[in-house]
Order: sequence, then C-alpha cells, then structure tokens
Amino acid sequence: MGGFSLHLSARVNQVAAELERAMNTPGEELGPVSLAIARVEYPSLDPAPYLAQLDRMGREARARVGRDPAPADAVGALNEYLYDERGFGGNRERYDDPRNSFLNDVLDRRTGIPIALAIVYLEVARRAGLTIAGVNFPGHFLLRGGGAHTVDLAGDSNGALIIDPFHGGALLSEMDCRQLLRQHIGDEAAFDRSLLEPATRRDIVVRMLVNLKRLYVRMRSFPQARFISHLLLTVDPSAVSELRDRGLLAYHLEDFAAALRDLEEYLRLVPKRQPDDAEGGVSEEAAESDEGDDGDETAQVWEHVKALRKRVAGFN
Repeated sequence: MGGFSLHLSARVNQVAAELERAMNTPGEELGPVSLAIARVEYPSLDPAPYLAQLDRMGREARARVGRDPAPADAVGALNEYLYDERGFGGNRERYDDPRNSFLNDVLDRRTGIPIALAIVYLEVARRAGLTIAGVNFPGHFLLRGGGAHTVDLAGDSNGALIIDPFHGGALLSEMDCRQLLRQHIGDEAAFDRSLLEPATRRDIVVRMLVNLKRLYVRMRSFPQARFISHLLLTVDPSAVSELRDRGLLAYHLEDFAAALRDLEEYLRLVPKRQPDDAEGGVSEEAAESDEGDDGDETAQVWEHVKALRKRVAGFN
C-alpha cells in the first residue's frame, strides 16, 4: 500500500464520476462499483481483467451448480466452488488490512472481509444464474438465497437461506444470527428478522465506504478518509454527517477554505438550524440553541467555523 501523492485531491472528482456512472446503471451489479472504489488506492486500475475474471468464475460456477437445483444444493455447489476449489476465505489474521476491502485485491489474494467476499459471491452467483442477495446485518455482512420473500430460519424449505460469506458460506440458523448480533453489537442488541431483509446496491456501497473511512481514520490516513467522505456524498448527497466529517478532515489537513465551505453547509443543513446570519453561515445563537449531544456537536462545529473564518479572512 503505497503513500498517496500530493495531487490526490485532483483525482477525487474523476473517481466520484466513475462511481456515479456505475451506480446509475440498471440492475444490482456490484463489480464496476467496487472497482471504481478501489481506485482510491489504485489510481490506474483497469477494471476489465477483473470483470473478465468474474465472468469466467460465473461460467465455471454455473457448470458446477447444474440446472434447476434446490436452493440448498445450489448454495452448496457454489460454496464448494468458491471456498474449496478456488480457495477464497475470510482474512482472520489481518482483518484490518485495507486490501481486504478492495475487489481487485480480494480476487488476487482470495481473502477479505465479509462484505468484500460477499461481493465476489454475489457477482459469481448472478453470473451462474442464482438468486442471492446481500444482507446488511449489523457488524457482519451476510447473504441470503432461496428466492423466498420471507425469512424462515427454523428449517422450513420455503424460507430463505442465510449465508455467511466470511466463514466458507456456512448456513446460519436463527440462533446463529442472534449469537452473531450479540458478538458484534453486545448483549443488549435486540434481534429482529427485519435485520435479514435484502440490501440494495446503494446499501451495500454505503457500507463498504463507511467501513473504509473508519479504517483510514484508525490508520490516520486522513487524505484517503477525506476521499472516501467525498465518495459517500456522491452516493448519498443527503448524508449531512458526511459533510461534517469531510469538513473536519479538510480542517485537519489544513485545507481551510474547503473545511469552511463544508462546515458552514453542514450547519445550514443540520436539523433544528434556524435562519442564516448575514455572512451566509449560521448565527451563533442558532448554533448554540439545541439541547443535548446534538447541540454540543453543532456548537463545536460552530467554534471551528468561527476559527476558520478568521483564518480564511487572513489569507485574503
């Protein structure tokens, strides 16, 4: 994982436009979207060889699955192909390695985190003619197959199959899902079957990006984290918290003009904001009028904005 050049920000709009094009294509295809995101780390990445690899894997998987198998048999055949024959598996030893999140690396190294392995699974399954969907389960991304509209984890053959892409495609019972939720969220977490509903492509992409942003922040790779915040806003322009985070990351990186733009816009859009002040921002009284944690947060952002206005004015 090489360092980023100083002209990183010049690539942001290009990658964002590529991601937006991929998101706007019909259907739920995830390969082009995932490879666009990978250009955060690999600026000159050519997606064509990786999409061709997924096509080959889809053809091979179709041959293993056969014609019109029962859902459990289809999942078993796909699991055998991906995990036994091709050697994919969860990276337990180096879970926080960023390479576990990028589709090109996952295909090259045949290991990754749950959501990245799920994308391989979904793309190969779709090419093999199987109906598999992502599941945005808290703390651990899952899959579901079987084509049923309702989830029955008690063994009813009409219910959907819940699949763990990180652990060899294991089929999970309701007890397994409850235990997984407690493991990742805590003993107080309440299980509900709505947690197992199919995720949209947008849901999956947002989760991928949020995972990456958190990882980059932990690594103190702030230019990359800011890049990811920009991509999150591309996917979901209404994500006001990402506007705040992008502004704070810009502030940390001493891009004061960009930080001021984002944080002023955040204060304009955050709930409970009242009329703007004469300078086009938010009045100090409005910024400090909220109650509770939200008020504390917006008051802190307002303090940053005041400091930034002085800095930016000093540069003019």
